[in-house]
Amino acid sequence: MAFLQVPHSIIEENVFNALKEDVGDGDITAELIPQDNISLATVISREACVFCGLDWFEETYRQIDEEILIDWCVDDGEHIEAGQIICTLSGSSQNIVSGERVALNFVQTLSATATVSASYAEKVSDTQTRVLDTRKTIPGLRMAQKYAVSCGGCENHRIGLFDAFLIKENHINACDGIQHAVSEARFHNPELQVEVEVEDMDELQQAIDAGADRVLLDNFDIAMLQQAVELCKGKIISEASGNITIDNINQVAQTGVDYISTGALTKDIKAVDLSMRFD
Repeated sequence: MAFLQVPHSIIEENVFNALKEDVGDGDITAELIPQDNISLATVISREACVFCGLDWFEETYRQIDEEILIDWCVDDGEHIEAGQIICTLSGSSQNIVSGERVALNFVQTLSATATVSASYAEKVSDTQTRVLDTRKTIPGLRMAQKYAVSCGGCENHRIGLFDAFLIKENHINACDGIQHAVSEARFHNPELQVEVEVEDMDELQQAIDAGADRVLLDNFDIAMLQQAVELCKGKIISEASGNITIDNINQVAQTGVDYISTGALTKDIKAVDLSMRFD
């Protein structure tokens, strides 16, 4: 599966903001090291994971010191084991330590996202259902985390509020019903996908009748999902969401639903344990 392509300008902005936050006007502790001191450093993972974040790591050191050399032993999307070397760095000791925390923060967060995504993808590998992320991402890291999701083997839902319609309960109420909401979406942006969130079989039928492209089956139990999937076949793309966990996702997928979306891929993560040591 191809990974999401993230514009380099976004990576630059992510890194710039992180360095501004961390380094500020200067790393006063790194200044204790002689300016001409050169070091070789090694980054290893303390636990098994799916690696992700190479471009953010490299951009961190590009913005700090372009002369620091990085030799990679892994690539994004690769499964790595505890104790495995990720990369080595050589160059100014001051600048290596100044970039250490920011560079590792990106990798530990994105690798965590990719690792969780890989575990969810594996749970549905015996089905045709595909797992999607949501907009429940770390503020400022939307594209980075969605990239990590793709590295882990899951897929991306809409990027934001601008690239696809997802008509939810509040939209439906404010627009005086599903039919009117879908009609308005078609009028304003006919080229964009229209998805409607529904909470029961009656609303599902309304979404089908309104001509929506996709329906989000919100918190349907297994019996309702099975019934909904049968109704959707050949008429509309089906997506299950709400209270999806690693323990129940396979059961949900066995209903035959086209997609399952879950915020767990990006918000229920624990940073991967990484370490950088000077040789």
